Amino acid sequence: MLRSIWLALGWLWVAVVFYLSLMPLPPEPVSFDGVDKLEHALAYTSLMLWFCQLYVEKRARILLFASFVAMGVGIEILQGMSGYRYFEYADMLANTAGVLIGLGLAHAGMGRILMKLERNAKHK
Repeated sequence: MLRSIWLALGWLWVAVVFYLSLMPLPPEPVSFDGVDKLEHALAYTSLMLWFCQLYVEKRARILLFASFVAMGVGIEILQGMSGYRYFEYADMLANTAGVLIGLGLAHAGMGRILMKLERNAKHK
């Protein structure tokens, strides 16, 4: 029922990650050593967890995993080519860690939140 809305929100989040990753001066609300690695990990954790709720089959999740890791690597390459952002292997690692955490959370039971919301909405 709400799948198209969930998908649209997920793709919007993908677009926001691309935009924030490639814009010349990204916002920096908090500053401490390593905060950008935490931001990378959180962004990719949320992406993976969100899409794992929409694609529950093992094969689909493997494809999601590979796609988000490739996205993180690709964005780093584009940043290095931009002339105003930096290519960092540590960012790639943080992105990949986030994808793994998101997948782990999905398998640990958090991967059914959207389905529960839909079920609750139907019963009201």
